[in-house]
Amino acid sequence: MTNPPASPSELVTNTVVGRLYSYFAHQESSTGTRILLIIAVAALVHVLVKIIRRISEWFINKSQAQKGPLDFVTQQPKFITLTRLIVSSVTFVIYFLAIGLILQEFGVDLKTYLASATVIGLAISFGSQSLVQDLIIGLTLIFSDTMEVGDLVEIAGTTIVIGRVEEIGLRFTRLINFYNQEIFIPNRTIANVSRFPHGGVHAYADVQLPRGANREKAAEVVANVARGMWRQFGAIILSEPVIGQVETAAGGGWDFLRVHFKIWPGQGALIETTFRQQMVSAMKAFDANYADWQVPVTYRAMKASQKL
Repeated sequence: MTNPPASPSELVTNTVVGRLYSYFAHQESSTGTRILLIIAVAALVHVLVKIIRRISEWFINKSQAQKGPLDFVTQQPKFITLTRLIVSSVTFVIYFLAIGLILQEFGVDLKTYLASATVIGLAISFGSQSLVQDLIIGLTLIFSDTMEVGDLVEIAGTTIVIGRVEEIGLRFTRLINFYNQEIFIPNRTIANVSRFPHGGVHAYADVQLPRGANREKAAEVVANVARGMWRQFGAIILSEPVIGQVETAAGGGWDFLRVHFKIWPGQGALIETTFRQQMVSAMKAFDANYADWQVPVTYRAMKASQKL
């Protein structure tokens, strides 16, 4: 003889949250109480996860600034990106389960809900190939050394974008460009990534010192002009210029002073025009015939001199 089917009230009472509540509270609970409990627990877990993420990011950034024992971790900014990705995934799972538990309170079978959600998710993934491409490429970018948060990169795809990487997400990679614009690049459109591994472009200006000029005074003028450019154009010149020692060109016999700039990609005209013109104007105090060809500007991937 088969047992009669359970009534709707019995089905609702026999839920996961209902059984847990009865076990710990030693009493029955109402549907409203259980729903409020589900919402409260989901919100509490969500807040705790975000607090843990904030604390971990603060600890990582602080360790990086102080060169602490976790320096090997903080040298990889993608660790923060992974932390945010994990938090987003955990948050989704929390509310996904919370919705299932709430529906169970109204008689919906939890196994059926999970199975239906899985089928719907697969159908959506097959119907949204672009979304799947974004996810796969996003994970590839995160787990590879193609680029990391904080890098200056040039990304070629439907357009060419140069900027600093702010976030590598599962759908978009977010950059800040020279004009302080936020640019969201769909991961599937990324065809080529050119990375500036040292955080910028290295420009070298070799300032030829006028013959007969006092070397110390001329070198002081060069240093003052270079540092003045850095203070005025700090958004383009990314760090204080490195002023080398006065050198003599072997075989040529002229003296020169090498100035090493680190600049934002694509902004070399500032050194080739403004700095050069400033330098020519300053050197005319030593030589009235001083010309702009005496301040050549070059770009190198490697340092040209061990002194720099």
